[in-house]
Amino acid sequence: MAISRRQFLVASGGAVAAAFLGWQRLQAAGPANNPAPGFGPLQPDPGGILDLPRGFSYRVIARAGDEMADGLLVPGMADGMAAFADRDGRVRLVCNHELNPERVPLRGGPFGRDHTRLAGVDRALLYDAGGSEPSCGGTTTLIYDPARGQVERQWLSLAGTDTNCAGGLTPWNSWLSCEESVSRPGPTHAREHGYVFEVPAAADRLVPAVPLKALGRFNHEAAAVDPRSGVVYLSEDRADGLLYRLVPNTPGRLIAGGRLQALALQDWTAADTRNWVSNPQKLEARKAFTARWVDLADVESPDDSLRLRGHRDGAARFARGEGLWWGDGALYLACTSGGALQAGQVFRYTPSPFEGGSRETEAPGQLELWVESRDPDTLANCDNLTVAPWGDLLLCEDTQRHCGVVGVTPDGELYAFADNPYNDSELAGACFAPDGRTLFLNQQTAGLTLAITGPFPSV
Repeated sequence: MAISRRQFLVASGGAVAAAFLGWQRLQAAGPANNPAPGFGPLQPDPGGILDLPRGFSYRVIARAGDEMADGLLVPGMADGMAAFADRDGRVRLVCNHELNPERVPLRGGPFGRDHTRLAGVDRALLYDAGGSEPSCGGTTTLIYDPARGQVERQWLSLAGTDTNCAGGLTPWNSWLSCEESVSRPGPTHAREHGYVFEVPAAADRLVPAVPLKALGRFNHEAAAVDPRSGVVYLSEDRADGLLYRLVPNTPGRLIAGGRLQALALQDWTAADTRNWVSNPQKLEARKAFTARWVDLADVESPDDSLRLRGHRDGAARFARGEGLWWGDGALYLACTSGGALQAGQVFRYTPSPFEGGSRETEAPGQLELWVESRDPDTLANCDNLTVAPWGDLLLCEDTQRHCGVVGVTPDGELYAFADNPYNDSELAGACFAPDGRTLFLNQQTAGLTLAITGPFPSV
C-alpha cells in the first residue's frame, strides 16, 4: 500500500499525548527532522496472506474447517475477539463467528455438512437449536503458546446464536459476544435474536448460552467496559444507530440487570454526529461536547424500535457504530460510514468521574470527534479497533477494496500497519496478548486467524 499523507480531522488530547513522553517509537526511514510514523513501509508477503512492515511476521493459528479438540469444526467468518492471560505465559483467545443460516453453506459452521456433528453436542447448551437448522453463530476459544508458536487446544465455547459480529472483553475476564441480528422466530430460528451473551475466558468447554436481556435487543456490534465503574458501552450497526450504556445494578454481574441508556449531547442540537453532506450542521473536530444520557424503556424491543425511540428523546445518531475499545481512561468508537465521504469516523468518549451515578451532572462525560477520514485510499470504513499497549489505535478496515490495518498515533499521525491485497476479505478482531508482544488478527472470509509478532514498542 502506498502511504500518502493522511488527511484527517483529528482531535488530540494532552493527557493521551503525555502518555507517550519518553516512549521509544520505531520510525520509518526518512529525514531526521520529519520522521514518518509507524513501523516503516509494508513488505510484499511471499505467502500471499498479509503484508507487514519489515521485521514483522505472522503465523496462521486457526483455519475455518479444521477439526477442533471437541470434534467440531473451526467455524468460518471469524470477527471480533479478545486475548486473556493463561498459565505459564499462554494466551486464551475467545473469537466471535459472524455466521447465520444464510452464510453457513458458504462459510462453514461448526457442525459440518448437514450438521452431522451436532449429534455429539448437548442441545440444552445452545441458545437456539433452530427451526429447520440450528443457529451456527457463536464463539470459539483456543489456547496459544506464544513461546512455541503453537495452538494447544481449540473448542466451541458458545453456540446457537446468530451473526456474532463483535463484542468486548470485561475486567472480570470474560468476553461479551454480540449478535448483529434482530431475527425473529420463523423457518430457520426458534427464538428471537439480538442479544449479548457472556463467555468466561476460563471456561474449558461449551458454556450455556444465556441472553443478557438488560443490555437490550438491537443490532448489536461491540461492547466495552469501564473498569472503574463497571458501566458497559454498546454500539449499534445501523446507519442511524445509537451509542448505548448499561449502568449495572451490580458491577461485574450483568445477569442482575441495570439501566439502559443512550447518549445525547447537551450542546449539539442537531443530535447527528455523522457529518454527512446532507447534515444541516457539522460536528466540529477538536471540540469536546458535553454528554447526557437518555433512559430507555422496553429494552427487549420486539419491534426493533429502540433506536427510534431514542431519537425521539434526543439521542445522537451515529453512522454504523462498530468497534469499541477501552483504553487510557476513555472509550473509542469506530463508525464505519461516518463522515462527509462516508469513509469512517472514530469518536473518543471520556466518562464522568461519577459515571452513571447521582453526581454525574457535576462533571458530565465528554465526546470528541477523534478521526474522520478525508481520503478513502488512506482509511476506508474502519470497523473493529483496538488500543495498542503503547497507546496507538489500530483500525481494521472493512471496505470494497482490499483491506488493511491503519494505525493512529495520539498526535494524529496515521500509518499503514498491515494490508491484504490478496483477496477481498475484511480484517477483523485485532487484539493484543496481555504481554503486548503478539497481535492477533482475523482475515474473515479467508477463514484465517493470525498471530503477528515483531518489534512492537516495549511498554
